[in-house]
Amino acid sequence: MLMPKRVKYRKQQRGRMKGRAKRGTEVSFGHYGLQALECHWMTARQIEAARVALTRYVKKGGKLWVRVFPDKPVTKKPAETRMGKGKGDPAFWVSVIKPGRMLFELEGIPLDQAKEAMKLAADKLPVLTQFVVREN
Repeated sequence: MLMPKRVKYRKQQRGRMKGRAKRGTEVSFGHYGLQALECHWMTARQIEAARVALTRYVKKGGKLWVRVFPDKPVTKKPAETRMGKGKGDPAFWVSVIKPGRMLFELEGIPLDQAKEAMKLAADKLPVLTQFVVREN
């Protein structure tokens, strides 16, 4: 699963998810892309599940780029623990997704296959997405 090798600080504050994505909004590497339409925290497991679905459908025919990386730690306190005693330990990693963010890119396969592959990946994700084609 995706996670940083090392981080400067083990725990982060939750932050806010307002506004649109500032960068990573265009198809930069492949010919087809899967773009997020809403805000969400996407976990490393969800990213991996979508990646596996894409690679299994495409097999060796195309090239895949994963454009998001889970770099935010989310902490959890153990079950049945009283309040207080500090913040919990990091439990999993998420990527903060904002509207407009490109999640995956594909190339090397026909348009109809790419649409079907991206649909399978989108079914694994917690956000509404749209299929986009490179303009130039």
